[in-house]
Amino acid sequence: MAKKKNAKANLDFSKYVKWFWKLFAGGILAIIFVFLLASWGVFGKMPDIEDLHNPKTNLASEIISADGQLIAKYYLDDNRTPVDYDELPKHLVDALIATEDARFHKHSGIDAIGTLRAIFFLGKRGGASTISQQLSRQLFVGQHATNTFERMTQKFKEWVIAIRLEEQYTKEEIIAQYFNIYDFGNNADGIRSAARIYFGKEPKNLDLKESAMLVGMFKNSSLYNPRPHRNPEGTRNRRNVVLAQMAKYDYITKEVKDSLQQTELDLKYTPESHREGLATYFRAYLQEFMKEWASKDENKKPDGTKYNIYKDGLKIYTTIDSRMQQYAEDAVAQHMPRLQAEFFHQNTPKRNPTAPFLELDKDEIKSLLNTGMRRSERWRKMKYDLGKSDEEIIESFEKPIQMDVFSWKDGVYTEIDTIMTPMDSMRYYKSFLRPAMMAMEPQTGHVKAWVGGMNYKHFQYDMVKQGKRQVGSTFKPFVYATAIDQLHLSPCDTLPRSQITIDANKYGNPEPWAPRNDDGNYEGFLTLKQALASSVNTVTARLMDKIGPQPVVDLAKSLGIEQDIPPVPSIALGTPDLSVYEMVAAYSSFANKGVYTKPVMITTIADKNGTILYQFVPETKDVLSEETAYVTVNLLQGVTQGGSGTRLRHNYATDAVYKEIITGYPYQFDNPIAGKTGTTQNQSDGWFMGMVPNLVTGVWVGGEDRATHFGSITYGQGAAMALPIWGLFMKSCYADETLEVSKSEFEKPENLSIEINCDSYKGSGNKNPLEDEVKIDF
Repeated sequence: MAKKKNAKANLDFSKYVKWFWKLFAGGILAIIFVFLLASWGVFGKMPDIEDLHNPKTNLASEIISADGQLIAKYYLDDNRTPVDYDELPKHLVDALIATEDARFHKHSGIDAIGTLRAIFFLGKRGGASTISQQLSRQLFVGQHATNTFERMTQKFKEWVIAIRLEEQYTKEEIIAQYFNIYDFGNNADGIRSAARIYFGKEPKNLDLKESAMLVGMFKNSSLYNPRPHRNPEGTRNRRNVVLAQMAKYDYITKEVKDSLQQTELDLKYTPESHREGLATYFRAYLQEFMKEWASKDENKKPDGTKYNIYKDGLKIYTTIDSRMQQYAEDAVAQHMPRLQAEFFHQNTPKRNPTAPFLELDKDEIKSLLNTGMRRSERWRKMKYDLGKSDEEIIESFEKPIQMDVFSWKDGVYTEIDTIMTPMDSMRYYKSFLRPAMMAMEPQTGHVKAWVGGMNYKHFQYDMVKQGKRQVGSTFKPFVYATAIDQLHLSPCDTLPRSQITIDANKYGNPEPWAPRNDDGNYEGFLTLKQALASSVNTVTARLMDKIGPQPVVDLAKSLGIEQDIPPVPSIALGTPDLSVYEMVAAYSSFANKGVYTKPVMITTIADKNGTILYQFVPETKDVLSEETAYVTVNLLQGVTQGGSGTRLRHNYATDAVYKEIITGYPYQFDNPIAGKTGTTQNQSDGWFMGMVPNLVTGVWVGGEDRATHFGSITYGQGAAMALPIWGLFMKSCYADETLEVSKSEFEKPENLSIEINCDSYKGSGNKNPLEDEVKIDF
């Protein structure tokens, strides 16, 4: 009887075993079936082979300097630039594996042990998401589940895609993709941006604790944000967890872990934005150039679509030298605060009730501000984006609001948090003097530095190419060069200082023109070299009267001047409004033996794979004979040998007039320098054009409005406003011997027929060679 009962019990137990295996097999089949459903796209679209090979990620376009440095990027939402696996330091990869997927090299996309552990302990002992699964989620799945069913189907999709990724890529490629795809916050998309933004480094240069911090952010970059006022302490704690994981899996020793866990984050937070960083004004110009380039049909992609400079990961190789650019920006930042401080000192309400404007009455100032208001970005947005009426907009300009405004504090740029009306803010900004500077290699046309203003965030109008201002005496070399070319004059020939009047109707002049000399001296004779060095107006007028204005205009056009210049005698003194860009290109023709080379800013454009899409073709033309160009340069050397640029040679550190605003003295340059200062009427514009054999640099300083200027020539001349920036820039360039900026003589033509040595050639003495019909060669 007992035996029968035992047999029956065994029979019943075997039934349960059979049911267990049936359920187990059914579960396996169900999982396989669900996997198939997921792979067939039942739970949502799955990536095809092409998607797996070329995941659709937005890549920022890179701006690369001539010396191989990444200057900045163009991007919209994704500031991402991919790196290869071999650019990742070993400890960065070790930190990721130790923290996120310890068995990464032992599975094929799904960690079975981790999955079972997560199921058994309900996720209390860690999740089971592998690096491959996390990558599949970042690339294709997303995180949009709102209920249990969606979370389950999302997990199945991750598993399927993770397996496919493991089939398509090596483990190293998966690691690299994972680092490249992750959003580290603060516009840091991908490991390269994160390394640059948080530590100012390339990924390969990250140290162990920096790598640990960035890996720690994978848990939640919004929560573990290292910036001050966010969560630096939480980020530090998370970093220490990563270090502990690395020690747990023997990637580092306990001693190293304990030591590093005591350290601070040591951030070097450097945000990357379109309004900050190096060469902001140049980047703004380049952005418009790239948009135009991408819009042309001949520049389309192979599939017929147009390139997007913000998403397609283009590599834009520029002529800008990051070292020279930094020296140029440093020179501006060193000189302008002191010059501005003196301007504010002279324009206190007590000294100038209409500050910062001179010569204008209250009605004229009101009209000027009203014009500025209607041209402002605020007016445009309120008028066209918000649909406000003129009356509402005008009223808003008189309402105080909170704003951050630009300021120099102790010689350093800062922002002041204040409350003022937009109208007062506009007047405040008009009180600042603006700088502009461009440096170019004359032989190649390569633009090496471009500074369009003091601060792009607050002053976005680019004074290098957009801004055109009266050039004053810097225009005179065009007159001298034309005269040398036509009349074969020597720098040693002399002309009288005496006044000259060019009759009305001659050369289309509407009325008689009789220019004056600034010093009021009209006695005696001067050599051409002396006359240009001292910028004597009457001598320039005599040359203009002899050659006529049209040949001068023609030469200026040949030298790349884009502005229409009226062929009237008064242009000899620099009445045309020209840009720094135009002037640098024109002067470069003198240094380049009479050959004009159009400025070049881009050498190559490549796609994300390195395929060349564009290469520049130099645009050059012969404008002057080599002899005429060399003699003009020789004339310009006189400016720094005994004229208005002489302070570049001497020690003016004790000069009571300038020591407060002229920084960097003594310059004491002893190498050949050709140059020309320029000061316009009422000191509204100060210029200096400086040349050495392989670098031509132009500097302009002035107010937004011509009514904003110094009251006297003491501070308002080009030698005080613009020349110091050139001097500071060149001192830094010469100190950096890797730049190889020339200190040599300008190359002399082999068969020079014009005498330039005034010791051996006495010139015309006290005769006017313009009246010597034998000498003149028409």
